[in-house]
Amino acid sequence: MKQKLKYMRNSISEKNLISFSYILIFIGLCILFSASKGIVLAKEGFLIRQILWVLIGTFFVYIFRNSDYRGLEKATYIFYPLILIFLSIVLVKGEGRASRWIGFGWFYFQPSEFAKLIVIITLSSYLSRRDIRRFPVLFTSLIIVGIPFLLVFKQPNLGTAIIFILIFLGIAYIAGITRKQLIGLFLIVILSSPLLWAIMREYQRERILTFINPMRDPLGKGYNLLQAKITIGSGGFIGKGFMQGTQTKLAFLPEYHTDFIFCVIAEEFGFLGVLIFVLIYYYFLNKILEIVKETKDDFGKFVATGIFVMFAGHFLINLGMTIGIFPIVGIPLPFISYGGSSLIVSILSVIILSSIKNYSTLF
Repeated sequence: MKQKLKYMRNSISEKNLISFSYILIFIGLCILFSASKGIVLAKEGFLIRQILWVLIGTFFVYIFRNSDYRGLEKATYIFYPLILIFLSIVLVKGEGRASRWIGFGWFYFQPSEFAKLIVIITLSSYLSRRDIRRFPVLFTSLIIVGIPFLLVFKQPNLGTAIIFILIFLGIAYIAGITRKQLIGLFLIVILSSPLLWAIMREYQRERILTFINPMRDPLGKGYNLLQAKITIGSGGFIGKGFMQGTQTKLAFLPEYHTDFIFCVIAEEFGFLGVLIFVLIYYYFLNKILEIVKETKDDFGKFVATGIFVMFAGHFLINLGMTIGIFPIVGIPLPFISYGGSSLIVSILSVIILSSIKNYSTLF
């Protein structure tokens, strides 16, 4: 009887999490609708495609919401090698300026988005049965994350590569990594930074230099950052009104439906709208933290931690790069930015969190 009542409480909380994810999706669709009226995007039809992805994601929610997340452990032996194959294919046949997509007609698949979730599940499965304080376990964990990290970094996709690092640190911390190990990893990163700088693409190095000094090239590499700040500041306290943004509609700000979509929110709804949006996202992230704290088994706890870090990392880095406190690394705002792969991965992540909430606390 107690177990049944516990399941009912978990189910209510799970519906709450899904509801908040759909509030964010609805906000995203509204902002994309506004963005679609701009002079650059008016005829591209990306809003219809995003709605289609929402419907596909909703179908996944309906089908998998009652599935037991523990079945994912066995699936890692299939999904992890498969995603490495797709990431390798991207390097050979990828489409776009930065080769990140595999095209199938109108459908474009971005393997790096799915790689984040698969790495979370694979690393969580591995560490749930082992002690990360042992060097062989730590080394193997680095390999699990390091291979997709390098493949994504090579695309080049610096933003997603950074998320892999954050995911590893988050799961490793919950798994019990020691301070000595963390210091050792930090020193390795510092010592290898000249190598990383050397293998970066020229435009990636320029982005970092421009972040330090946007006026270094205000009409070139620094243009996006300067326009993002102007767009955000132009919204004032209450904004210009829904669909009344000029910086975005007149295309002064590039990529305002993807990486810089937060600027649309700030321009049209001002500081007040941004505050409400941030509070909604904070509540969503806090719900995930509650799942992390309540989860009994290590696998579920590690997966929930990885998903939390993924969402929080995307949110903080995306906002940070639009207001100038992080370099522009090309990373979407989950549930809000245009992009089918990102949206589907976000919805799948919520489904997994819901399953963890329902099942892990019963044992």
